[in-house]
Amino acid sequence: MKRFVDGVDRSQGLLLPDRLEDYVHEDNPVRVVDAFVEALDLSELGFEAASRAVGGRPAYHLIALLKIYIYGYLNRIPSSRRLEREAQDVASIE
Repeated sequence: MKRFVDGVDRSQGLLLPDRLEDYVHEDNPVRVVDAFVEALDLSELGFEAASRAVGGRPAYHLIALLKIYIYGYLNRIPSSRRLEREAQDVASIE
């Protein structure tokens, strides 16, 4: 059983546009958040993966959740439901 929910590989070719990266403009702050979180050593900062009981849906990866949380903080989005809508609508991030 998988430990985390796998996201889409951003370099993987898609039908339209060619890559998922093409949806986000080059000067979008989302790219800064992505680079910042990727540079962090989360285990050194005390982040630990939650253990779950057998069965059920795999958890989302800590890095993905941290990126969404920081994005919401920077854009003053306090609601988890609004963050969910933002994360689902890739085109709205531009």
